[in-house]
Amino acid sequence: MSASLRRILNRMRRRLKDRSGQALVEYGLILILVAIGAIVGLGFFGHSVGHSLNNSGHILNNLP
Repeated sequence: MSASLRRILNRMRRRLKDRSGQALVEYGLILILVAIGAIVGLGFFGHSVGHSLNNSGHILNNLP
């Protein structure tokens, strides 16, 4: 086995043993769940929220 291939394999072994990336994956999964929740929430309440914001905009535009 060549020296460069051996170095690559050793790096891969060290990274597989390292658990610091586990927290990053967990945070990524939480972020995905929050994003899915936001999308579902906007699907249910999007029209009413848009209507409320539109009314607020009209009120602000008509202020003296």
